[in-house]
Amino acid sequence: MSETAVQTSREKVIVRTSIIGIVANVFLAAFKAVIGFLSNSIAITLDAVNNISDAASSLITIVGAKLAAREPDKEHPFGYGRIEYMSAIIISVIVFYAGVTSLIESVKQILQPETPDYSTLSLIIVAVAVVVKIFLGRYVKNVGEQVNSDALVNSGEDARLDSVISASTLVAAGIFLTFHISLEAWLGAVISLVIIKAGIDMLKETLSKILGERNDKELAKSIRKTITAFPGVRGAYDLVLHNYGPDSWQGSIHIEVPDTYGANQLDKMLREIMMEVMQKHNVLLTAIGVYSFNTQDEEISRVEKKLREIAFSHKHVRQIHGFYLTKETKNIRFDLVISFAAENRNAVFAETVAHIQQEFPDYELQVVMDTDFSEE
Repeated sequence: MSETAVQTSREKVIVRTSIIGIVANVFLAAFKAVIGFLSNSIAITLDAVNNISDAASSLITIVGAKLAAREPDKEHPFGYGRIEYMSAIIISVIVFYAGVTSLIESVKQILQPETPDYSTLSLIIVAVAVVVKIFLGRYVKNVGEQVNSDALVNSGEDARLDSVISASTLVAAGIFLTFHISLEAWLGAVISLVIIKAGIDMLKETLSKILGERNDKELAKSIRKTITAFPGVRGAYDLVLHNYGPDSWQGSIHIEVPDTYGANQLDKMLREIMMEVMQKHNVLLTAIGVYSFNTQDEEISRVEKKLREIAFSHKHVRQIHGFYLTKETKNIRFDLVISFAAENRNAVFAETVAHIQQEFPDYELQVVMDTDFSEE
């Protein structure tokens, strides 16, 4: 299946799931609004408002999915996939706003309480709503995880919170009918704080993705495994992945190959690697850099082994790659990967290079401080 076909199928799943959410939430909101008005229950009324915000969230998810599916153009050559992150942010803000509004109304009721008047029918309908929201939330969130849609996942999580809210309303009603103690307003305040926290958590998670997170560990590992399976490739390093929306990845990497490879042989290999990674992992490698390694001198191999021992004797040195020694010019070049765990990465790098230079004073060192973008 082509990438375009996959995106089209994904869009249809998101739209269909969102429509189901809209229909369910509109019906629930209508029932709860009537019940809240007739029973004079602030908790049920706020629950109805929350259902309306859920329906709005589903509508935003549909719009976001439609816009994100647009083909790349001159102005946006990497596509419009990141629009889905924007729709997820809007949903987070809606959830947060609903929580703040609910908190304000609950505080008003605490200061000026009103006695609720529950009926058997109203409680039955709220109970049914709890069951519906539990199944709806689980369904929407599962679909969101399957198609990697933050907007759907957020909507599903919001629906799960709604089921907790509705269940809490039933608990408050039971307490009032049994002990004649009204906890409506206080329950509304607690519910509001839960909603506010959920909105903040959703917002932080989506903003983190827009800001740029580290490489997905398992994806990076599988890509490197695919590349190093090619004959002649000793290692794959410096993988950098750029996300342009859910399931839309581009990246670059360096590979180590024997110093005997010619340009034509390398060109053929690099093209094959690009196609293989695209087919297996749906990641477009826009660039593959090349490190050569010495293949015809045992003395150089011993130097490399000794150099590695020195480097790894320093804490926070994670990796050495791109090693190459030229005897004629007495030059050694390599990349040194320093962990983010180091308090001062530059200091660790300088100390390690100085130690290596001390052991090999006759050689000129060309060393680059590098980063492992998949580091945990």
